Amino acid sequence: MTNTKTIQEKNKEIVVAFYKEAHFDGDVDGAIARYVGNTYVQHTPGAADGVEGLREYINVFLKVFPNAKGDIRRVIAEDDIVAVHAHWTGLISPNGDVGVDIFRVKDGKLIEHWDVIAPIPDTSKNQNTMY
Repeated sequence: MTNTKTIQEKNKEIVVAFYKEAHFDGDVDGAIARYVGNTYVQHTPGAADGVEGLREYINVFLKVFPNAKGDIRRVIAEDDIVAVHAHWTGLISPNGDVGVDIFRVKDGKLIEHWDVIAPIPDTSKNQNTMY
């Protein structure tokens, strides 16, 4: 039987596995060892460049927000880019927050990252969720 998964499907699996293992399960070192490349470019202003910057950033995140719970709502891939759209509770806003993490994947490893997060407001002009 041949493997018919596209590179985008494989990249999505890698990103989701990293995201869940590092953020949800707290296995930061294991997730980094399995899924992160030797070179890691970070665009998040609160995190240093490189693998050690990533390790420190996630460990601080887990310590500062011990009750954080994430729920991945969608994963989108195009070429070498994978975006994770997630609903979070236990972070900044009492109503929860919506985050988008964007990763670049090369040769099966995460090598670059961007993110944005927005609080869910008390009111909305529509009945749709932010996620």
